[in-house]
Amino acid sequence: MSDDAPDPERNRLTGRVQRFAKVGAGLAGAGAAYGANRLFGGDETEVRNARALKAALGQLKGPLMKAAQMFATVPDLLPPELAAELTELQTNAPAMGRPFVRRRMAAELGPDWTAKFKSFDLDAAAAASLGQVHRATGLDGRGLAVKLQYPEMQSAVESDLGQLRAVFALFRRMDKALDPSEIVDEIGDRLREELDYTREVKAMRLYSRFFEGRADIGTPEPVDALCTRRLLTMTWLDGRGLMAFKDAPLETRNRIAALLFEAWWGPMIKLGVIHGDPHLGNYTFGGEAERLNLLDFGCVRIFPPRFVAGVVRLFHALSSDDRAEQKAAYESWGFRGISDDLVEVLNLWARFIYGPLLDDRVRTVADGVKPGAYGRREAFQVRQALKDKGPVRIPREFVFMDRAAIGLGSAFLHLEAELNWRQLFEASVQGFSEAALAKRQGEALGAVGLEG
Repeated sequence: MSDDAPDPERNRLTGRVQRFAKVGAGLAGAGAAYGANRLFGGDETEVRNARALKAALGQLKGPLMKAAQMFATVPDLLPPELAAELTELQTNAPAMGRPFVRRRMAAELGPDWTAKFKSFDLDAAAAASLGQVHRATGLDGRGLAVKLQYPEMQSAVESDLGQLRAVFALFRRMDKALDPSEIVDEIGDRLREELDYTREVKAMRLYSRFFEGRADIGTPEPVDALCTRRLLTMTWLDGRGLMAFKDAPLETRNRIAALLFEAWWGPMIKLGVIHGDPHLGNYTFGGEAERLNLLDFGCVRIFPPRFVAGVVRLFHALSSDDRAEQKAAYESWGFRGISDDLVEVLNLWARFIYGPLLDDRVRTVADGVKPGAYGRREAFQVRQALKDKGPVRIPREFVFMDRAAIGLGSAFLHLEAELNWRQLFEASVQGFSEAALAKRQGEALGAVGLEG
């Protein structure tokens, strides 16, 4: 993997200054709107505040947009008015044009880069907030997916993270129940990791080794000679998206849901890692859903064994209604200064997340609740309770665990799968040991050169 060339895009001062000015101008406008809304008040104040922030962010693409959408996927994190506006933000960035793609490919693989492919489609197959994907054919005839990062993304990340703190300072006034001070640090670390495609290759290999020999769960194979820090070339996996199976027979939808459950919870319990981006486009299914393809490994979160042990511990504590164990589990997650009252508040959300796992029967995840209302009652109860009992500081390790669990639940909601979720979970945690996890994790990460 060639990564010795100078990196002209890393933290470019001009890029950071320009980005800072652009984002800052948007946030200044949002701040003015916030002040006016507070001055004139009215029942629609929070709605107008939310729209002001959406307007400030809506002209941008890249890291800040991605971070905003991360917050919107966690129902208990943001006021509902703000979450509703952020979920409407466009997720796809405009694709780079052909001349731009040629220049970027030459910068990563050299002026003779076209000779390294049998064919290369200069028009993007998909475009997202940090980069875009092209279809290509290798010299050996294999179909390839070539993931090309947009220029100056590292500068954009550093600038946007600084401005993100301003977003929190401005809009936390809308709701003082939660202390999100650790969240920006967590988002920043994960975004920096996502920009490093050499790390993504290692994460891809980690999952490939974990599911080695499985015919029903697969991962792409990276092509080392065609990878750099900002260019990732891997085998193309054919398949259809999850939404293509919404009207499939229940048996097919249940099989898809069971595969998704195993692909997420298996690595979490056995290795302490999660596929942290719940976007439905990161999964495809081959044939009649006989095979699950995991496609994106840029956001793989590695947890310390104590955190995973806390996840298992809370499941048992909620099952037995053991308040002392519940408190200990939250503390192992990183919550601090928890009173009995706060345990009860946290349990409101935990019982929602764990609800399907605590119910020993065949059911849908929503269990009769309409998808659009799923979780809203619990989120409202948590927010109202924290106004009296909080604020509570959200530990950074909780962010992606909660986000990914919500994303996974969303997939199950779309499928309307009917399974005994408790049996699936108990099978995944059978014989769990924190010490055994620590040993397996160290060996697995070491084998692919991935740092925990």
